[in-house]
Amino acid sequence: MGLFDFVKDLGKKLFSSEAEAAEKIEESIGAENPGVDDLGVSFENGVVSLSGKAATSEAMEKAVLMAGNVQGVTEVKIEGLDAPEVVAEVEYYTIVSGDSLSKIAKKFYGNAMDYPKLFDANKEVIKDPDLIYPGQKIRVPPKTW
Repeated sequence: MGLFDFVKDLGKKLFSSEAEAAEKIEESIGAENPGVDDLGVSFENGVVSLSGKAATSEAMEKAVLMAGNVQGVTEVKIEGLDAPEVVAEVEYYTIVSGDSLSKIAKKFYGNAMDYPKLFDANKEVIKDPDLIYPGQKIRVPPKTW
């Protein structure tokens, strides 16, 4: 797993020029501190490359989503990011028009009331469970987590 695709024109607006992109994305990830030490971020032509040491596979996944859900980012590469092996298989889901966390929970878990699990797993990219947008990519942890 080395590359993740994202929608370029959607997401959080962090930078206005490519020259400042890497610094702004690194600041944003660092502010939330998902568990990546010695974080390094580079940006070129819409592609973010992450480096550093992730404490857990979950920390790596969160850093990827935080970088990818930024306006202007099309891909995130993690070849330089040292992370433990994935313990539980996590799915990724791209939100479409009409989705809510409840609808997504119903689809993946069979119970719309399990939406807090999705919110908790994505707090770094979803600040309010009622404010998600089409094109946003989120983590969907296994039902048994």
